[in-house]
Amino acid sequence: MIRPIRFGYNAETAVNNYFQQTVDHSVQEKALEEFEALVSKLRSNKIIVNVVEDSIDPHTPDSIFPNNWISFHEDNRITLYPMFAENRRKERKETVLQSIRTHFNIAQINDLSYYEKADKFLE
Repeated sequence: MIRPIRFGYNAETAVNNYFQQTVDHSVQEKALEEFEALVSKLRSNKIIVNVVEDSIDPHTPDSIFPNNWISFHEDNRITLYPMFAENRRKERKETVLQSIRTHFNIAQINDLSYYEKADKFLE
């Protein structure tokens, strides 16, 4: 899970995402509060949670939703997907992948992000 650091409205994804709405600045605080409560609840039920610290720069307001750019497979493969928005592409950070490598054996990374150059996206 990615801990929210600058979660909020994303003008780049609002052009084609119905759920993007402008909100007040307290959304970051609320997102962090909900995040911490969920992590606590999962851990209290003996579920192992890998929390990755996001970075302030580059600004990635949707980074708490990594399921759009990465998937994990039973055979220890990871697939990275092409993203429409430029700032969503910046969520594919080496720090995230390194955190995953610390906890899991990765057999292969299938990186499909090159499709972005052809304006093809799967999200």
